[in-house]
Amino acid sequence: MHRTDKENYYLDIAQAVSGRGTCLRRNFGAIIVKYDQIIATGYTGAPRGRKNCVDLDFCIREDQKIPRGERYELCRSVHAEANCIINAARNDMIGSVLYLVGLDAKTGELISDANSCGMCKRLIINAGIDRVVVRNSPADYSVIIVRDWVFADDSLAGKRGY
Repeated sequence: MHRTDKENYYLDIAQAVSGRGTCLRRNFGAIIVKYDQIIATGYTGAPRGRKNCVDLDFCIREDQKIPRGERYELCRSVHAEANCIINAARNDMIGSVLYLVGLDAKTGELISDANSCGMCKRLIINAGIDRVVVRNSPADYSVIIVRDWVFADDSLAGKRGY
């Protein structure tokens, strides 16, 4: 019998959460886990009560051909990491792990080089999260030590975000 390792177990859950995403470009799912307990979940979508891009069938960043990783202030969506952090108490997040999975909205394929944008990195740092685990393929993942972002200010520029 094959048993899924813990990292991929939580990444599978984050990937299921991404299925609620409403972005026309990329949908991410995130979960925060501490002591093997899921603290919060979050996915890419418009703020509560506002229309989502899938409802409008329009994405301003797509329309203006804005490349990945740029001009997020134009985006209607709140990122999965931000939504996840919003749904948790800081005391519960201190020392936790955030699991992140991104899927291309058009193809459903995994985004193999996914990373948090600069704003989400700042939120993750301030939330007290220790590690971010990002799915690269169905079985492989990268582990990011959040304190490395603290000491590498250039990584907060968001060069390779959504």
